[in-house]
Amino acid sequence: MLTKAFIPYGGYYSSPFARWQGSLANENSITLGATTAKRWLTHKNWDPTIFDYLILGITVHQPHGFYGSPWAAALMGCPDIPGMIISQACTTSTTCIYQASVGIETGLYANAFCLMTDRTSNGPHTIWPNPIGPGGQVIFEDWLIDNFGKDPWAGGAMIWTAENVTREAGVNREQCDALTLRRYEQYQAALADDRAFQKRYMFPVEVTVSKKKTMVVEADEGIMESTAEGLARLKPVLPDGIHTFGSQTHPADGNCGVTVTTRDRARALSTDAGIEIQVVSSGYARARKGYMAAAVYPAVQMALDRAGISVADVKAIKTHNPFAVNDIYLAQKLNVDVNTINDYGCSMIYGHPQAPTAGRSIIEGIEAVVMAGGGYLLWGGCAAGDTGGSLVLKIG
Repeated sequence: MLTKAFIPYGGYYSSPFARWQGSLANENSITLGATTAKRWLTHKNWDPTIFDYLILGITVHQPHGFYGSPWAAALMGCPDIPGMIISQACTTSTTCIYQASVGIETGLYANAFCLMTDRTSNGPHTIWPNPIGPGGQVIFEDWLIDNFGKDPWAGGAMIWTAENVTREAGVNREQCDALTLRRYEQYQAALADDRAFQKRYMFPVEVTVSKKKTMVVEADEGIMESTAEGLARLKPVLPDGIHTFGSQTHPADGNCGVTVTTRDRARALSTDAGIEIQVVSSGYARARKGYMAAAVYPAVQMALDRAGISVADVKAIKTHNPFAVNDIYLAQKLNVDVNTINDYGCSMIYGHPQAPTAGRSIIEGIEAVVMAGGGYLLWGGCAAGDTGGSLVLKIG
């Protein structure tokens, strides 16, 4: 359990998420993330040099990614600080925030910034020499699609791991479709009153189209409308499965940033000094081979145990749920109403840029808990390799 790491209220942002091959498809995610963070800092009237360390979360390699964190720091306006790269698939943001918090707890950092960014669009195609290959053939990999399609250890695609959990947990097609519709309705609540909820944390992205033209992306792109009738008409992705393209997430592009600092500095930087956001605990787990969705529950239980609380003490639960079964299974194990999870949307609806996905979800959870009067936020999600991660924040 941590006691010294805090996030300033308002000390974070998320960009809109753009569907795969959309408006952000041709932007280097490192430069886009860093320049967006710099514009956000200017908007906040924060001096970028207040930070002494940058943690860069990224999972899809980009040109010059070798220089990753120090390059991004320089582009943000703090060229004198070092940093690191963290890549942990879908739970990357969680690990970035917690590692920054451990640094604050131990006194290693005084004021850290976590920048999480990814572009799943136009991903790299990697080749390696194959000296024994006939005719000079090479070993090659599509960085994104090939890995979505097959876990080299478990041996199947990610959706295959979700279907394994549906069979074991007794989840059916009707439950998945009903939850998808519920999640879509929750996302619509975030758009009410001219996107009032999203505007609490969302910061626009600027994309250079040409020397004379700049495009501003202010809201999520590519959200597909869901209806009960439309979902019922979709065919399962796998012949013997129950998930459709409606009840699973889609790849996307975007970035987000979170400040992690001491209590005193958080109060000074906060837009409301009366609201404290404490990073309390984290958890992790690995499910058995080919059961990725099942890894979330033991991860969140670890975080709850380390925080010394139960799920009954939690004000809001947010998750990364790439498949509908994720939330259904988690709700069964925690004995909570699945319809109460993920107020204001989730990655199943607005997409999954990987590294920033959990960060945006955590930010949404902070705002939801603040609106509810304070309390504990529980975040949990799965990640590649049948793993799971979690985070508990105390907000009040």
